[in-house]
Amino acid sequence: RGFDLISHLPHPDDPAQAMAVRFIEVKGRAGIGEVALSANEYKTAQRLKDDYWLYVVFNCASKPEVHCVQNPARLGWKPIVKVEHYHVGADQIISSEEHRQ
Repeated sequence: RGFDLISHLPHPDDPAQAMAVRFIEVKGRAGIGEVALSANEYKTAQRLKDDYWLYVVFNCASKPEVHCVQNPARLGWKPIVKVEHYHVGADQIISSEEHRQ
């Protein structure tokens, strides 16, 4: 989905209709530090723009502070590539075995 919650603000004249909708991603940190979004969360934030909100709770372990950011995709995120798998060629496996004999 790319978010944790959907919030609807009902229209005062017709509560069945929403005046505003927020797609909310929530992140919590024990202290204050970097916040990461998954690729899916970031792409969803880019797509939904002002309808996407990031709620970050810093200092969860002591004195929580909630920070609400509308359209967080505009903040200048840096992509981080993490290693998912390590690959080695079959020739290296075979030659490694031959060296042991």
